[in-house]
Amino acid sequence: MILIEAVMGRFLLTVAVLIGLNVVQPALASPGLCTGPVCADGITRSAKNHWQLVLRLNDQQGHREKVVMDCRAGVLSPLAGQVERGYATAIGRRACRLAGEAG
Repeated sequence: MILIEAVMGRFLLTVAVLIGLNVVQPALASPGLCTGPVCADGITRSAKNHWQLVLRLNDQQGHREKVVMDCRAGVLSPLAGQVERGYATAIGRRACRLAGEAG
């Protein structure tokens, strides 16, 4: 029961952040969206284009990157970096779906 509450809490918090609500993150919440060894611990909309999301990515090896996900094209920028792009792209596409920007 506690696991279900934690997962739903993380999901609702992520959705609230993506649509722009000011929410205080609970102390026991997970860091964000994760796929495999890569997590996005910060997701914000681009100030210039609403269809772009800015993701702060990190992986289990300690690599950290800030990337931009173009939800219309479904691609990350930059195309190469220290964080594995297959997992990073999957996280970006999921974030676009949650934000209602999937093309």
